[in-house]
Amino acid sequence: MDEKSQVQALDRSQPVLPMRPGQAERRTHDYYRHGTTSLFAALDIATGQIIGRCQPQHRQQEFLRLLNQIERTVPAGLDIHLVLDNYGTHTTPKVAAWFQKRPRYHLHFTPTSRSWLNQVERWFAKITERRIRRGVFKSVDELISAIEDYIAANHRAPKPFVWTATAKLILDRVATVCKQTNRSPH
Repeated sequence: MDEKSQVQALDRSQPVLPMRPGQAERRTHDYYRHGTTSLFAALDIATGQIIGRCQPQHRQQEFLRLLNQIERTVPAGLDIHLVLDNYGTHTTPKVAAWFQKRPRYHLHFTPTSRSWLNQVERWFAKITERRIRRGVFKSVDELISAIEDYIAANHRAPKPFVWTATAKLILDRVATVCKQTNRSPH
């Protein structure tokens, strides 16, 4: 799980001109900013399902809202392994107390500058490429609606990501980083 903060609702100053034979899509370089939202999301790596929601800010309260959504969504009998980065909201006293009350959660923190280990980052890249980057949003509400529609479409036909690197290669890279930072890989 992770957050994609400061997703901007951008509106082009001129309409995008579509592709034509021999002509690439054209758009102006300038735009209007209509505000931002932060997307909090958790990816079930086995199924490709996303649990996500947009929040107006990027603080521990919003992070706790996503955790509560995960708690309501995932069946009670299952353990939950969360891969997280080292962002401050993931380790505040309130968040630590939340996890303390729920022993089925197991936290795995990625090493600094190794966000590629967290597959939700790949999903963030996918939604950015396919829906956000080329979108035109006249308000934050339009942007949030587009994100929610994309998540809903993902639920209709989820696809897990398939690693192209071998487990040995990945673990060797993690071990190298751990040696560089004097940390244990376990």
